[in-house]
Amino acid sequence: MRIDHVALYCRDLEEMRQFFVEQFGAESNAQYHNPRTGLRTYILTFAGGGARLEIMERPEVKRVDPSENNIGYTHISISVGSREGVDEKMREIEDAGYRVVSGARMTGDGYYESCVLGPEGIQIEITE
Repeated sequence: MRIDHVALYCRDLEEMRQFFVEQFGAESNAQYHNPRTGLRTYILTFAGGGARLEIMERPEVKRVDPSENNIGYTHISISVGSREGVDEKMREIEDAGYRVVSGARMTGDGYYESCVLGPEGIQIEITE
């Protein structure tokens, strides 16, 4: 078994899609829209395979602040392949105007990572 995809509700579907396409090279399918429910989605696929990311927008969905600790979704972790890649991606995202939550470091469990807040405050862990 494997995880096929993880889904994330957002307020601005197009901004979220553009962020993952520009910052992480994600490929997006065509937008799905269900006119009965108002649901709009994209499925994002990343180089190297693995789980995909579904981003969703639906007008009546209540929002919590994803940059805070909440039950459920905590963060997305994206591997960029190397320590140098972590450092470079962190600088690129910061230069694009997003906030670095924790600079690159070795964690106690042996990962080299950095955490940034993407659109709508979603926490993204960049790891080697």
